[in-house]
Amino acid sequence: MSETGKTRRRRRTREETEADLLGAARRLLERDGVLAGVNLREIAAEAGVNHGQIYQYFGTRQALLRAAAADLVERQSTDRDGHWERPFAERRQTMFQHRLEEPELVKLEALLALDGDEDFRPFPRFTQTNQSLERDKDEGCLPADSDVVAAHVMTAAAQMGYVIFREAYARNTGISLEELDVRAAHAFARMVAGLATQPPDHES
Repeated sequence: MSETGKTRRRRRTREETEADLLGAARRLLERDGVLAGVNLREIAAEAGVNHGQIYQYFGTRQALLRAAAADLVERQSTDRDGHWERPFAERRQTMFQHRLEEPELVKLEALLALDGDEDFRPFPRFTQTNQSLERDKDEGCLPADSDVVAAHVMTAAAQMGYVIFREAYARNTGISLEELDVRAAHAFARMVAGLATQPPDHES
């Protein structure tokens, strides 16, 4: 034992410190909400690290939040084997459920967008997504004249907007959150089915 009578704590590795900071950012955002913002000193205190290490490892507040969002996306993607091969409507409904299960990710993405972060990419796998959308047209899952990018953007916006506002919607409508989630998922499925429906031929 040292002269002070204390044992020396093991120093954390860079990877451990980064993981602690990412976890702290997620917890504080979930606890305080998007509009409260994320205070770097609070994140450091929550993670049990020196405030300066945030800048040392991530550079900026936005870079830390981007990393936290990317970490959540990566954790999600491990549970989505075969996602890209599914037809359009099934992929959209699956993503709606995933976003309901990971509201902190949606809040992180909203915060980055509201901060005007020019490096923020809401579709980190857009190349792969676009390939799946073009295949949907080729296989008849979407009409041949579909604007597939706009369909992807608008359905993603509907999913994320609902997740951000769902608790307020439930309070305002007097519908329980559980019931509203079920009803919203049903309405979203009908919206997506409308995009996937082939328009009727019109005789001249």
